[in-house]
Amino acid sequence: MQVYKNAKPKILVVGDLMIDHYLWGSCERISPEAPVQVVDIAKETTLLGGAGNVINNLVTLGAKVSVASVIGDDENGKELTQMLQKIGVDTKNIVVQTARKTSKKSRIIAVSQQILRYDKESKDAIAASSVDLIIDSLQNHIESYDALILSDYGKGVLTSELCQRVIGLANERGVKVLVDPKGSDFSKYRGAYLLTPNKKEASIATGIKINDDAALQEALLKLKSTCNLEISMITLSEDGIATYENELKKFPTVAKEVYDVTGAGDTVIASIAFSLSAGKSIEESAYFANLAAGVVVGKIGSATVTLDEIEEYEATLHKSSSDAHIKTFEEIAVIVKRARECGKKVVFTNGCFDILHVGHVKYLQKAKSFGDILIVGLNSDESVSRLKGPTRPINKAEDRAYILAALEAVDFVVPFSEDTPFELIKLVAPDTLVKGGDYEGKAVVGTEFARELRLVDFVDGKSTTKIIEKIEGNRC
Repeated sequence: MQVYKNAKPKILVVGDLMIDHYLWGSCERISPEAPVQVVDIAKETTLLGGAGNVINNLVTLGAKVSVASVIGDDENGKELTQMLQKIGVDTKNIVVQTARKTSKKSRIIAVSQQILRYDKESKDAIAASSVDLIIDSLQNHIESYDALILSDYGKGVLTSELCQRVIGLANERGVKVLVDPKGSDFSKYRGAYLLTPNKKEASIATGIKINDDAALQEALLKLKSTCNLEISMITLSEDGIATYENELKKFPTVAKEVYDVTGAGDTVIASIAFSLSAGKSIEESAYFANLAAGVVVGKIGSATVTLDEIEEYEATLHKSSSDAHIKTFEEIAVIVKRARECGKKVVFTNGCFDILHVGHVKYLQKAKSFGDILIVGLNSDESVSRLKGPTRPINKAEDRAYILAALEAVDFVVPFSEDTPFELIKLVAPDTLVKGGDYEGKAVVGTEFARELRLVDFVDGKSTTKIIEKIEGNRC
C-alpha cells in the first residue's frame, strides 16, 4: 500500500459533468390545491455527479486530477466549476458552450423516500466547435498525464468524434485511455487501452448472453477485437472482475457487506486508473479495484474511498502482510475514529504474548467474538523485562507483533512502552475491554475508558512460563 501512498499520478477525466441536487424535508399533509404531497424543505445539498463521481474517487485516492468537458453558460455551470475547483481539480480544459444547459438533477426526499426528481440539462451532442476546443486545449500537454479516463453518461459530451480524437491523441503520446462506456455501440471507443462495462452492458454490446465462463471469454474476446483494446475487461458485480489479455482471468470480489452499489462502477475505473498509473500490473490493479469497491458498497449512496480505508479493509480480510496490521498510536486513533463512524464495535486487549501458544490463540479468538475489530496492545521489550524479569522476553517485540498480526482473530497490533496500556486504552476508548479470568475481583487498568469489561478464562496448563520451564527441564 505504501507504493500507492507515495504515488501522486496526474489523471485526466473527460466526460459528462453534472450536479446532483438534493432537497431534504418532511411531509405531513396533502396540498389543498391538488392531490399532491407538500414537502417542508429543511436543507439542501449538492454533490458532483456523473463523471464528477469518478473525479471525487480519484481525488480521495490522492491523484492530481484534471477534467475536460462541456458545460453551459449558466449558473449551474458556474456552480459546477466552483465545486470542482474547491476540491483542487484543474478545470482549464472545460469548454463553455452558449445555449447549452449544464446538467443538474434535483431530487426531493421526504422521510428517506425520494418523492420526485426533476432534471435540467442538454442531452444533444456537443457542437463540433466544442470538440475542436477540447482537442486544442489538450494538444500541447496530454502527455503530462499518467492516464486518461473517458466517463460516458450519455449526455452528449463524449461524441464519437471527440472519443476518437482524444484516444488517437493519447495513443500518439503513450497515455493509456480507460473507458466507462455507455450505450450498445462501443465502436466510438476503438483503440482505448481498456473498457469497464458491467456484465449486462457487455452482453448488450456484444450480443452474447454471458451465463458461464465460456460465454464470458467469448464476450471479452469480441470486445477486445472489435474495439481494438489492449486488455478486455468486464465487471461482474458480486463475482468481481474478469480480464482477457492473453487468457481469461477472474478476480473474485472481496466485499463483506453490501449496502448500496451506487457509484461502484465509478470507483472501479478510478481505482484501476490510479493503480496502473502507480506502476502496478493489470492483475494488481484489478485486486486493488476489488478492494476499493468492497469499501464503497459497504456505504450508503454514491461514495468515495481513501487509501487508508482500503488498507484497513484489506487488513480485516487478512489478505495483506502482517506489517499492515501493526500500527502506531497515531494510526490506530484514525482507524478507531473511522470504525466508530461506520458503526463498528471495537474490542481491546493487551499482553506480552512472548511465546505464542494455543492458550493465547483461544483467548484472542474469544476476545474477537465480542465485537467487529480486535486491537491488541503489545508490551515493548523493556516493558516485558520490567514485568517478567531480565531474562524476558524470549522473542523481540517486532517478532511478537508480526506473529500476532498474522492471526485471523487480530485486526491490529499496537506496541506500547509503558508498564500498563493506560494511555493506549484511553486513546482507543474500546466498546469492550478484555482481560484474563485471573483478574476476577481485581482492579483493571483502563476500565474507566471502556463501555464494558469482559473476563476470559485461560486454557489450563498453557502459558509461556510453562513452555520455558519445559525447555529448560529438557536441557538438564
